[in-house]
Amino acid sequence: MSMNLTRRSMIKSLGGAFAVWAAAPAKAVFGQGNGNQLPGFERGEAFRLANTFNRNFSVPGLSVAMSKSGQFVYDRGFGMAIREKSIQVEQSSVFRIADLSKPITSVAIFSLIEQGKLNLNDKVFGSSGVLGTKYGKGPYKQYVGDVTVDHLLTHTSGGWPSDGTDPMFQHNSWDQEKLISWTIENLPLSNPPGQQWAYSNFGYCVLGRVIEQVSGQPYASYVQANILAPCGITDMAIARNKEGQRFPNEVEYYGQYSEDPYKINATRLDSTAGWVASPSDLVQFLNHITGVAGNPGLLKPATIQIMTTPTPAYPQASGASYARGWSVRTDVQGTWWHNGSLPGTTSIMVRTNTGMCWAALANTRTEPHDQIDSALDQMLWNMAQAVSQ
Repeated sequence: MSMNLTRRSMIKSLGGAFAVWAAAPAKAVFGQGNGNQLPGFERGEAFRLANTFNRNFSVPGLSVAMSKSGQFVYDRGFGMAIREKSIQVEQSSVFRIADLSKPITSVAIFSLIEQGKLNLNDKVFGSSGVLGTKYGKGPYKQYVGDVTVDHLLTHTSGGWPSDGTDPMFQHNSWDQEKLISWTIENLPLSNPPGQQWAYSNFGYCVLGRVIEQVSGQPYASYVQANILAPCGITDMAIARNKEGQRFPNEVEYYGQYSEDPYKINATRLDSTAGWVASPSDLVQFLNHITGVAGNPGLLKPATIQIMTTPTPAYPQASGASYARGWSVRTDVQGTWWHNGSLPGTTSIMVRTNTGMCWAALANTRTEPHDQIDSALDQMLWNMAQAVSQ
């Protein structure tokens, strides 16, 4: 669940495709279409690219959705959802989306900001914080009381990184309240908030609790009613932990290199990496953030500008940075994305500067996962170029 893609393959693959889409005109209101509007050659090329990816990385099942000018142009599954039963991936198949949950949480946070219920500079912990003293025992360790909502969104809390100490993959039997309390009591922040960037799954878990506190609703309920329902999305839910608890249209997950996808507490990951969705759900979400063809978006343009403004604390990289729940281009405004990785899951979703959107989900990953992340990203840019022919 790292962000290595932002500093590697995405930088290369983004560069060659912008010219392809620069002249794409806005057309109709966002809609389903038939999901496969490509001419025969483009469909064949997309099929070849997907099957090459599956073969190269021993991927049982893959699903891809793409939209152009607010209309689906491609929506297809490849391979097996459940290999042992020879059940194929379908358009309606849902997958764990891993870190693609973070942009969803970010949009939910900004919706509360637009409602006047929350501010980026609000402290999170302590007597004056959004969460008060609900978690942990005072007095808090150094810097904990200084952490703001913005620090959590930008991964600049000063610690709790996604590494071998990541609390989200420890103490799997604990609920979120116990885990958060233990973390702020036992894992001190190593830097003052706002100064250092360190990708933090734990930070987005805390943001889920902020949403619950401010909205008065469970995290998933608020997101489903206020973010997903306006997009026409009805089948997204928080993942379940065990193989036998999968949703009726959910794929099976396959670990490689001794990984077990069913040993993690996927449900507890809710706001940081816990949603299940189809690629078409994610493309719907991407299109509705800004709105299409005169339809209002989930957020106001000024809010989107703040959400996608890079944090100065992100390590300098050519053309790429991290904003608030999104990786962003610094040389071409308007392109945002996120990738994700869990045992049994590889994922990515992208919105280009012209509004071209796509998402892809696979039901396995390799380790280290940099290579499969990069290959999935490149495959989708190649598909996009084929669509433009």
